[in-house]
Amino acid sequence: MTTNYPLPRSNAQTQAYWDGCAQGELRYQRCASCGHVQCIPRSLCEQCQTSDLHWHASSRLGTVLTFTTVYRAPLPVFKDMVPYVIAIVDMDEGFRVMANAVPQTAQGELSIGSRVRIGFTDVHGMTLPVVQALAEEAK
Repeated sequence: MTTNYPLPRSNAQTQAYWDGCAQGELRYQRCASCGHVQCIPRSLCEQCQTSDLHWHASSRLGTVLTFTTVYRAPLPVFKDMVPYVIAIVDMDEGFRVMANAVPQTAQGELSIGSRVRIGFTDVHGMTLPVVQALAEEAK
């Protein structure tokens, strides 16, 4: 991968999420007022608009909702990665995650409805979530 890889930038709302990834935890927010769960960090609950949100660690287990194989790089920086798989996973706690699948998972082990685990990989010093088959060793 080249150094021009577009990495997410943390901010005050997302720092706890990225800190969790670096520690091997997939974190999500739960509203203490209405119980709604959300993975995309926000300052307010997207359901009831209160600010009474608390961070929790996910079990990292979920079910594949859908996935796609990318054969044509959307940017030159991704050219050496194609083909690669992007999956949307319904996590057991009630939120969704979109992430790349590790190559071993993408090769025939991924299907709609299959159970997977969210693992982590280091990309230029940032820890990003990845989709893994349950048989793979979690990182």
